[in-house]
Amino acid sequence: MVLSRNTFEPLYYQIREHIREKINSSEYPPNSMIPSEAELCEIYQVSRVTVRKALAELTREGLLRRMQGKGTFVCAPRIRRDLRDVTSFNEACREMGSVASTRVISAQLITAEDSVRQSLLLEGDQVIEIVRLRLSDDQPVMLETNCFPTIYDDLLREDLSGSLYRLLEVRGVEAARGIHEISLCYATPAQARQLGVNPGDALLQLDQVIYDQHGAPLHTSHQVIRGDRFTFRI
Repeated sequence: MVLSRNTFEPLYYQIREHIREKINSSEYPPNSMIPSEAELCEIYQVSRVTVRKALAELTREGLLRRMQGKGTFVCAPRIRRDLRDVTSFNEACREMGSVASTRVISAQLITAEDSVRQSLLLEGDQVIEIVRLRLSDDQPVMLETNCFPTIYDDLLREDLSGSLYRLLEVRGVEAARGIHEISLCYATPAQARQLGVNPGDALLQLDQVIYDQHGAPLHTSHQVIRGDRFTFRI
């Protein structure tokens, strides 16, 4: 492509808009890798500094994601979740037209941390811990750890790859409301491997206490989330 040099629009701006058009038209589809910096320099006949500025702006906008040593990838549309309602990850994906899936990392009886014991108003010191990787269209989105009182130990005998709330509804238990805390964290090497990001990348962290329809604590949830794949409405 030949850029116009007889215009007030900077070269990096023209490159940025041309790449944006390719993303919007699905010529560069979600999760695909775009040409390398060297290839883009050849395509547009510009310096690497100019290309990097265009890519940096698209990355800040959330359209691109740069992975060290791998390349630059088109971000999938973000899943939107309204924290004013208690909704499952499956429901949030379905509303966006994507397919949710789950990989169960572990499900076991453990000794609870003090913060979890206090949040669940436990008399004992054990909880059911379920750790799962949640994916949208086979792309990792979040790593979640849910802790339930031991009265829900029958969950350990269930298929946990679907909606936990659906399993609870069969028992007459509904997730009615939640208290949420959102913060920023940075990917550990283990989290980076699970989520497909680089160690040290910024991630969203959501800590919740969910209550049932009777106002009793139902479970705690600790979620580490890729911000390029997920957004919250408060």
